[in-house]
Amino acid sequence: MVEELVKQIESRFAELGAQMTDPDVISDRTRYAEAGRAYRQLEGAAKLAAEWRHAKDDAGGAEELLTEMGEDSELREELGQARRQIEQLEEELRLAMVERDPNDEKSVIVEIQGGAGGDEAGLWAGDLYRMLVRYAERRGWQTEPLDIGEGKYTFAVKGDGAYSVFKFEGGTHRVQRVPQTESQGRIHTSTAT
Repeated sequence: MVEELVKQIESRFAELGAQMTDPDVISDRTRYAEAGRAYRQLEGAAKLAAEWRHAKDDAGGAEELLTEMGEDSELREELGQARRQIEQLEEELRLAMVERDPNDEKSVIVEIQGGAGGDEAGLWAGDLYRMLVRYAERRGWQTEPLDIGEGKYTFAVKGDGAYSVFKFEGGTHRVQRVPQTESQGRIHTSTAT
């Protein structure tokens, strides 16, 4: 099954590569842009397919040497390592071939607003803002603050795949904690949307 998937990826990637160098496609902006987008989206899966082929060859070579030379601990370890890598790459290939959301390439605007809980809700909204900005930066996306202040935070996240991650960040976020504004150590519940 994975062998068939790898063949499909390799043939489609080769086909797209040929389209990218075809003068007829290059002269048509729309076709060239579509081919370029498809090529870029399939590039990661094509790399995984090449790594999978390499790991398969390593495993096959190690098995062949084991049958010819007899038991060897180094070859046995190499074979085990190649098989583990093959399993990991097969899973990554399956994930890479999941159909992308058509809006994945779009940027997103996130708005966080303090809800119930008074001043603590504004502090909680600020904590959420910092958390989401750090998360976006770790993923390699650019963040741009649009409107910041008084428990309300609006910012843009730009980068490939940002929309598909942040589209699920809707609704109310609730926290129960002893707030910084509490002098007697009582637990408060605060929300932010």
